[in-house]
Amino acid sequence: MSLNKTMAMDKGKTKRLDKIKALIKEYEIETQGELAQMLRESGFKVTQGTVSRDVRELGLTKTAAASGKQKYVVPEPPNEEQSRFIRVLGDSMVSIDQAQNLIVIKTGSGMAMAVAAALDKMNFPEVVGSIAGDDTIMAAVRTSQDAALLIEKIRHMLGV
Repeated sequence: MSLNKTMAMDKGKTKRLDKIKALIKEYEIETQGELAQMLRESGFKVTQGTVSRDVRELGLTKTAAASGKQKYVVPEPPNEEQSRFIRVLGDSMVSIDQAQNLIVIKTGSGMAMAVAAALDKMNFPEVVGSIAGDDTIMAAVRTSQDAALLIEKIRHMLGV
């Protein structure tokens, strides 16, 4: 592939990624299919696979919209304090699982309180509250759908 063609593809991708960010800021987009359709209506030739890769590359997450549905959002880069909480979570978390609208996080022995405090300080809108024992945290989340989304957010933050 020639250098000029590669550069043109990079410019096209950059424009597409910028358009995705603009669309999700303006509209409550719930699915990749909706996003793909809006991109096509904006003149981009995309497939579901392309949109899926773009969503992953941008690190898009979902959050509850005012309408009660879920919507894509561009996560804000973590500040210094949030980076510290992410580090605590990543260094101490052994596993994370869902039980309906509860999230169960297993940690190393004696680390659950620190991880629960970090989780609380991160102010996830989905979390109603959490309790911690020695090596287990139970976080109550508003809905089972929010619990699944929160697990996805946490795994994305930790790069797992």
